[in-house]
Amino acid sequence: MIALPDSFLARPIAHRALHDVSDHRPENSRAAIEAAIAGDYGIEIDLQLSRDNHAMVFHDYELDRLTGQTGLVRDRDASELGQITLSGGSEAMPGLTDILDLVAGRVPLLIELKDQHGEMGVTDGALEAAVAHALSSYDGPAAVMSFNPNMVVTLAKLLPHHPRGLVTSGYEAQHWPHLPAATRDHLRDIPDFERAGCSFISHHAIDLDRPRVAGLRAQSVPVLCWTIRSKAQEDAARKHSDNITFERYLA
Repeated sequence: MIALPDSFLARPIAHRALHDVSDHRPENSRAAIEAAIAGDYGIEIDLQLSRDNHAMVFHDYELDRLTGQTGLVRDRDASELGQITLSGGSEAMPGLTDILDLVAGRVPLLIELKDQHGEMGVTDGALEAAVAHALSSYDGPAAVMSFNPNMVVTLAKLLPHHPRGLVTSGYEAQHWPHLPAATRDHLRDIPDFERAGCSFISHHAIDLDRPRVAGLRAQSVPVLCWTIRSKAQEDAARKHSDNITFERYLA
């Protein structure tokens, strides 16, 4: 287990970077990254995989919500994705290596790998391998995490010297309609924390009073949380967590 550096707890973490489309800063964009750095915030980003196995900094599986294009990110090569303009801005979708070059160790970077098969099961390891390759030469505070514990287990093998965590929640049926009930029940109590060699969790803010979360925190496991959207939510969350991931206001 590699401990999460204190720098990840010392400042709030901008969710998908400091995005604001009214100011031409789409989520997970270079402009949002630069704004977060200027504000001295930590940064959380999301990763999807291109058809040719490159890690792309993009939240959704589909292009529709965040670009003027349609279809799956996974169905296009990185070179093509890198030409697609993000809605609300003037720049194209970045790859992970682009963002690593931009951040250059100036603030902590919290990297979430999106589950690539929708079932939280064992994956083909392609996204994990792409992330490991990109981070192998990065000199700066970076931590990796995923909702899928199997991906984090793979990351433990590929990135043994990087801190790893699980993104966790109460897995309510209305929020996870595509996950089988048995899978939701399994993940709810965070049983894979030790198996994946984790040193932190990032838990859904509306579920922070769960006994398992309190138990991990009592063992000095850092508890981050998502996603805080107001000062009132921040004040409530900080009673049960060690740091927040925020958006739509300045934490």
